[in-house]
Amino acid sequence: MRDAQGSGELERLLAERGSDLMRTAALLAGSRQDGEDLLQAALERLLRRGRRLDNPAGYLRRTLYNLAADGWRRQGAWRRKLALIGASDPAGEADVMAAVDLRDALMRVLRMLPPQQRTVIVLRYWEQLSEAETATMLGCSEGTVKSAASRGLQRMRELTRSWQEPGGGPERDTKSGLGTGIKLAEGRS
Repeated sequence: MRDAQGSGELERLLAERGSDLMRTAALLAGSRQDGEDLLQAALERLLRRGRRLDNPAGYLRRTLYNLAADGWRRQGAWRRKLALIGASDPAGEADVMAAVDLRDALMRVLRMLPPQQRTVIVLRYWEQLSEAETATMLGCSEGTVKSAASRGLQRMRELTRSWQEPGGGPERDTKSGLGTGIKLAEGRS
């Protein structure tokens, strides 16, 4: 269809069946704009084919369907991937600030612990070191690591107890000094 006769056949095909093909493409794609893109892609494939076809309208319809089905498959793959990503954050983007507030409050609670307990909590639960690895790193016994972790977790539970009450959260907990008006300790991590 690259020669003058082929382009004349394409123009005639589009004049006769263009609106039907456009309607089909729009229905397959879900919107007129996406249908226009779909039809354009099908026409490009028809032109690339380069040789005469017995039924160019049928070829275009099959190509429209195949391109749309490919798009549906790609969308399905993305939806499955997004579902996996969304499973780690089921609340979605609306709760991003709540997550930031929670992390900030937890960092404040962590800073309220004595240095040894804070260090053990960070090494054991953030860095995920074993008790033996933590003890080696700190130069103390495993028993010291166990007791420091136990006391640190207990203190964190006490400081965050009000969060478990309905309506209680890190931004409302002023009793433990975790209110939003408290300044963060500068220079600490």
